[in-house]
Amino acid sequence: MKKIVLTGGGTAGHVMPNIALIPYLRDRGYDIHYMGTKNGIEHDLISKQQDIKYYSVKSGKFRRYLDIKNLSDPFRVLYGVGQSANIIRKLKPAVVFSKGGFVSVPVVIGAWLNNIPIIVHESDITPGLANKIATKFAKKVCTTFPETVDHFKEGKAIHTGTPIRPELLKGNSRLGLNICRFEKDKPVLLIIGGSQGAVAINEGIRNILDKLLKRFQVIHICGKGNVDKKYEGLKGYIQFEYVADELPHIMAAADIVVSRAGANAIHEFLALRKPALLIPLPLSASRGDQIYNAKSFERQGFSKVLLQEDMTGDNLYVAIVELFRDKNMYIDNMQRHNMDNSIEKIIHIIDECAK
Repeated sequence: MKKIVLTGGGTAGHVMPNIALIPYLRDRGYDIHYMGTKNGIEHDLISKQQDIKYYSVKSGKFRRYLDIKNLSDPFRVLYGVGQSANIIRKLKPAVVFSKGGFVSVPVVIGAWLNNIPIIVHESDITPGLANKIATKFAKKVCTTFPETVDHFKEGKAIHTGTPIRPELLKGNSRLGLNICRFEKDKPVLLIIGGSQGAVAINEGIRNILDKLLKRFQVIHICGKGNVDKKYEGLKGYIQFEYVADELPHIMAAADIVVSRAGANAIHEFLALRKPALLIPLPLSASRGDQIYNAKSFERQGFSKVLLQEDMTGDNLYVAIVELFRDKNMYIDNMQRHNMDNSIEKIIHIIDECAK
């Protein structure tokens, strides 16, 4: 049985595509192993998967700003490279597949030191710092956006799209409404800020909640530690820190979505034909990848965009109302989009590299 090592973490967006691949890799006869940090979200998510051995390695964050940890984290990465190289030497996998995030760098370098073929998947239009490093050691790079292929030398990158978990496509809107104890005849607005939450979006929504509840029922996935008890029991409004198994049903129940613009999330909205108001992370808090993602989807007519630095209570409310008013136009555009079989493409590349 061929072994494969999966890696990626730091946010759910760097883990969930790996989870989407797992059942297909099992069907292909792979013995699956996962490498990540001890306390990262990847550990929590992968521990719920059956028959996957998890290995913890040290890593450090690659920051674009001044921080005292910039002095110590390179040593953590070097230590993680040593750990990864030793683990991979013992495992002898046929291939390593990396979904990105800072944890993936020591794993990728550890695999390269053992002459193991490496495949990196880049979610965003422009590669992040961790993947800029990781892709130098990769045999192949899979990209979510077609534009990203141009960032690599000819023949190295392949536009595959991003893996979407099959269970996400099997949600039941009635079950979603029942979970939230909502009525079936009033539209549902889903607010989702990613696995870390989005404070600015949370505050913006709560500031206009009274107006929103006159038109919508609101599901608010607000991130760990961001549930506000002041709003508990409010009719037509429900808060979650994070949703896992029930997410397909909650997504099915939603008519429209307000979200950050992480590549994995917005492609899930595309697959589910959910019109979204995207509020990307601003440049002050990111390298601008979400802005590029959001603008790409806006150009294609899949989503509406509101920049956080331009957001006020009034224009946030107006944007949500306009999104709902025009939702059929967005749905039509998404239905015309050719959803390539990204999982099949990626599995094919894994099989080729594993030879």
